[in-house]
Amino acid sequence: MYVDGGVSLDLNTVGAQAAEMEDMGYAGVMTAETAHDPFFPLLVAAQNTQRIELMTSIAVAFARSPMTLANIGHDLNAYSKGRFTLGLGSQIRPHITKRFSMPWSSPAARMREYIMAMRAIWDCWHQQQPLEFTGEFYTHTLMTPFFTPTNVDYGAPKVFLAAVGPKMTEVAGEVADGIIVHAFTTEKYLRETTLPALERGFAKAGKRREDFEISYPMFIVTGNTEEDMREAEQATRQQIAFYGSTPAYKPVLESVGAGELQADLNTMSKQGRWQEMGELITPDLLQEFAVIGEPQSLPDQIINRYGDIVDRTSAAYAHIGKADRANIIEKLSAV
Repeated sequence: MYVDGGVSLDLNTVGAQAAEMEDMGYAGVMTAETAHDPFFPLLVAAQNTQRIELMTSIAVAFARSPMTLANIGHDLNAYSKGRFTLGLGSQIRPHITKRFSMPWSSPAARMREYIMAMRAIWDCWHQQQPLEFTGEFYTHTLMTPFFTPTNVDYGAPKVFLAAVGPKMTEVAGEVADGIIVHAFTTEKYLRETTLPALERGFAKAGKRREDFEISYPMFIVTGNTEEDMREAEQATRQQIAFYGSTPAYKPVLESVGAGELQADLNTMSKQGRWQEMGELITPDLLQEFAVIGEPQSLPDQIINRYGDIVDRTSAAYAHIGKADRANIIEKLSAV
């Protein structure tokens, strides 16, 4: 099982951070598109490392055209000598239409076409295929030598797709190289909803499970002291409650018999009662979403619960030291 870790979006510090993580044995470093661009930090990380993989987890697809991300993905993969993975997500309608001022419709169908359009562009650049992509949402039919990259030794990057619902998950199985499972996922939902949807996607594309990666950035509650454990538990409860307030995530709560909680969390979120929301996450519900225990117990717990499903994992280990993190990475990487 590969172990990835998030890195800072600060261009002044991310290089040293990525180099340290490479030395510790992390398989990949990841950036998220939040207050800063997710690609620039990975360029700096590439400059300061030799082996570690570089991933966006995630970049917002619908904020850009397929051609724009095809360019960025190609360049980062070429510069890093084949180490880049383009992790994409759809975001939600208000952000796409009101923050990015871009169109939104049929997100699963649009994402499927988006990834297919990028692959058509890469086939044009890397395999000299004519660019003749015409779809419902995107059309790319013009490419001249002047706009065609020539540094094609490392080909196209891998594409991972973030998904929660069955439709987007099926799209991931069909057209992506991997899926980024939302941290707000239970083992039951993963086995009973996510995996069957992926299999439907594999069947459409004639793909094999072994040629596909499942990345799961799970919730971890751990610490070296009781105080650290309490802080980690409280923070995780609030994070679970925050995600649980989103109507689209109700099926995940339903997978463990807690669907009725969603309406209460949603109401409280609109009232700004964030602290109280976390208090609704019971110990049993916390156990369904998180791996809980002292640092030494985490690798065995993760392997026992997810070792037959998950290919890559990542988690925040803010409350434990470097030696404990290195031990977790070593044990999980051996699986």
